[in-house]
Amino acid sequence: MSFQAPLFLASLAVVPVALGAYVLVRRRRRRYSVRFTGTPTLVAIVGSVPAWRRHLPAALFALALASLGVALARPEATVAVPVERASMLLVTDVSGSMRATDVEPSRLDAARSAALDFLDRLPEEAQVGTVAYSSVAHTLDRPGSDRDAVREVIENLNADGGTATGDALHQALELLGPREGEGRPPAAIVLLSDGETTAGRDPVDVARAARRASVPIYTVALGTPEGTIQTPDGITIPVPPDPETMRAIARASGGRAFTAEDAEGLDSVYESLGSRIGSRREPREITAGFAAGGLALLLAAAGLSVRGLGRLP
Repeated sequence: MSFQAPLFLASLAVVPVALGAYVLVRRRRRRYSVRFTGTPTLVAIVGSVPAWRRHLPAALFALALASLGVALARPEATVAVPVERASMLLVTDVSGSMRATDVEPSRLDAARSAALDFLDRLPEEAQVGTVAYSSVAHTLDRPGSDRDAVREVIENLNADGGTATGDALHQALELLGPREGEGRPPAAIVLLSDGETTAGRDPVDVARAARRASVPIYTVALGTPEGTIQTPDGITIPVPPDPETMRAIARASGGRAFTAEDAEGLDSVYESLGSRIGSRREPREITAGFAAGGLALLLAAAGLSVRGLGRLP
């Protein structure tokens, strides 16, 4: 929580002053009270008020003063608010290593399923596009509102070739377009890959350019170190993921890196990304809440005091 006018927090000093005055008044009343020798008889006639009920109105009154003092300082809370027309791109590695079956039924099938679920969880206002790549970025779909077109692209992906991650990220930035001042809707890239770059640009250099364009890249390293594929000649080739490079890309762009070694883990990653891209944190003034709370406490203190004690606290 933060405050727009923190100097008004000094008004909270009224609370201990009021409590001190209340204690002094209570002591003075006991000092000048009428002495009555038949106290048990008087108690039996008029009854007694529990100590907590006698002090409850004063406690509520002190809380009301504190709440109103905080309201004067105009408090703010950071909340998640929907992002309207945010642009994002799903950048998917479809190199030959995505045929590995260490993630059932295969890395590509798991990525495809999770990406489709991700689309379903995104806000309707989000503009979504996709880039698929292997040795080159060969499938480019500019962000838009047509989710069916993006689904069709994802459903028809096939794995083959090398890994040109840097070129794919560069193409994604080109599709998002130049930044047009501070009012441009936010944009983000989700990169899913399972291997190190084998061709094209250095992806970390492209990630730095993405940071300058205010486009964070969220990376997902898919697969296990034991993953392998077989060539047409029957040769087994190990294809472990490269989480170190993926973390470097995310860090350089201002995004975040994830790992997902199985399909369920990938689903949870995409769910987290959906909440991050679909909303942003903003400060919102909550003065009205504290003011209303203070007024309610004042009314409660006055009502309890008049009803139970016949006076104001």
